[in-house]
Amino acid sequence: MRKSMGAVMAAGLILAVLISNIGGFISDGRKLDELRSSVLRLHIIANSDSERDQQLKLMVRDRLLGSGIFKSAESLSEAEDIAEENLAVIKDIAEGVLRENGCTDRTAAEITDVYFGDRTYGDITMPAGKYRALRISIGKAEGHNWWCVMYPPLCLPAACEAEEDVAEDKSAAEKNFDEKELDMLRKPRKYKVRFAIWDKIKSVIDDDDVQNDKNNETA
Repeated sequence: MRKSMGAVMAAGLILAVLISNIGGFISDGRKLDELRSSVLRLHIIANSDSERDQQLKLMVRDRLLGSGIFKSAESLSEAEDIAEENLAVIKDIAEGVLRENGCTDRTAAEITDVYFGDRTYGDITMPAGKYRALRISIGKAEGHNWWCVMYPPLCLPAACEAEEDVAEDKSAAEKNFDEKELDMLRKPRKYKVRFAIWDKIKSVIDDDDVQNDKNNETA
């Protein structure tokens, strides 16, 4: 009898722990979704992986970051609006850099959803997932890419390895993300497994929703 009662109490304790963890799991998952939907990323894809094309990619990056196009943005929607309204200007800036350096490649600029893997600079790691991005493709766009967070303004200038720039980036992160988001960005290993599970569960649910929609259409 005592053993039976002990087993029941142990099972109850385990269930309570699981329920408590599920609450935290769901909370962290929702926070991850909020984080992904609160940033606009800059994504520049080089023509190829040749040394010259990679250098041109970084030159385009430097010119765009120095243009000040996004300095007036005070919200994500405003940053997206500015990007959308200036796509032609952004394309001209990129191609201007290429022409100055004897390159005849064409470029394309668009606002789109892009899947990124985990990306790290300084002490910040942006979790993998789909984000809104200003994407600039150079030439065939078959080379390695460069990225940063355009809004909130975490993009670093060309000398992004300098200590003062990293310090500036930390300040920008602390200004634009809350305590929980900063913990996610600075302690990626702590959340990696639960984020992967969260995304897997969501993908299964999304697949079911798509299938249900198809069934309804054919019913």
